[in-house]
Amino acid sequence: MIASPLTAAPAFAIGPLTITWPVVTTWAIIAALALASFLATRRLSLRPGRAQAVLELLVTTLDKEITATVPGNPARFRGLIGMLLIFILCANWSTLIPGVEPPTAHLETDAALALVVFVAGIYWGIRLQGVGGWLATFARPSWIMIPLNLVEQITRHFSLMVRLFGNVMSGVFVIGIVGVLAGLLVPIPLMALDLLTGAVQAYIFATLALVFIGSTVNEA
Repeated sequence: MIASPLTAAPAFAIGPLTITWPVVTTWAIIAALALASFLATRRLSLRPGRAQAVLELLVTTLDKEITATVPGNPARFRGLIGMLLIFILCANWSTLIPGVEPPTAHLETDAALALVVFVAGIYWGIRLQGVGGWLATFARPSWIMIPLNLVEQITRHFSLMVRLFGNVMSGVFVIGIVGVLAGLLVPIPLMALDLLTGAVQAYIFATLALVFIGSTVNEA
């Protein structure tokens, strides 16, 4: 039976607080990424080995993507955009683990990720322009545009959430339905396609997050 994407099965409770399985999976992914990051960076050298060379290549590629969208020092956004990209990719691919449903197939996870991007945009807008300067951007090119600019800020982050949720959830549903109807071997090609879709969706989310934050920075 395929669970509703709008509900999450409880895993355990801490007093009155119920912890759901998507939250547990999210914690597990964060812990695994933290451990992998520690192991990968604890012995950095001026003469990099293969693993360090791959990491440096990934960081360089990410920096180029950031610089192409937001001119200036890419280190400002490397941590946030890299975190979003890697976390969403691992969350999407967690569907390969038997019995695990990707947390990005649940609306609350995607809403939290979109909220992070929304808050980051506000942070950089206020940091670079001050509160008054950031608020003044909503009145461009005319004060008449204030309501439309406010709605735009909300709707584009809402669409960021819905896009990720819809694509990941639909993949989980399709594989689940085919698996129930056709057995275990038939869904394998669909799982391969789901892996590709998960990678693409992680890239799209991170890119759009950079574009949204970068638009705030470029207005400064």
